[in-house]
Amino acid sequence: MKTVYLALGANIGERERNLARALDALETGGVHIVRRSSLYETEPRDLRDQPWFLNLVVETETSLLPRQLLSTIRRIEKNLGRKRVIAKGPRTIDIDILLFGRFVVDTPELQIPHPRLHERRFVLEPLAELAPELRHPITHRSAREMLGDVMDQQVRRVVTAP
Repeated sequence: MKTVYLALGANIGERERNLARALDALETGGVHIVRRSSLYETEPRDLRDQPWFLNLVVETETSLLPRQLLSTIRRIEKNLGRKRVIAKGPRTIDIDILLFGRFVVDTPELQIPHPRLHERRFVLEPLAELAPELRHPITHRSAREMLGDVMDQQVRRVVTAP
């Protein structure tokens, strides 16, 4: 079993429900959720004229290999209504592989660690909540250190009822 960190986001439809359905589908697909971060509401980064996102990060364990995990993720996204119409555009669900153990993968269809991990507060804030000292396998910087570089991006923790 490998420890894998995944980022999930949604900004159209019933955002919180879409995230919950994605987490359930991951469990069914052979990806055990060990821990999950709080929910964060975040402003869009690249394509700004769209609704704000709900984001979270999960620490998981899986026996799937990286490409198998990517296939599982793409199937889940499709089943939950994700349509890749506009790059960086609105989506019912988005699931990204952030870190896969200490693996480094660099292929046209898959890059691990996620190539923009270090520049996205909407990922680093929940990742640092779960594992502040977790180190990037290439830069060796911790999640907390990387988060310090992106504090100018709008992210707010969502407080939910118990």
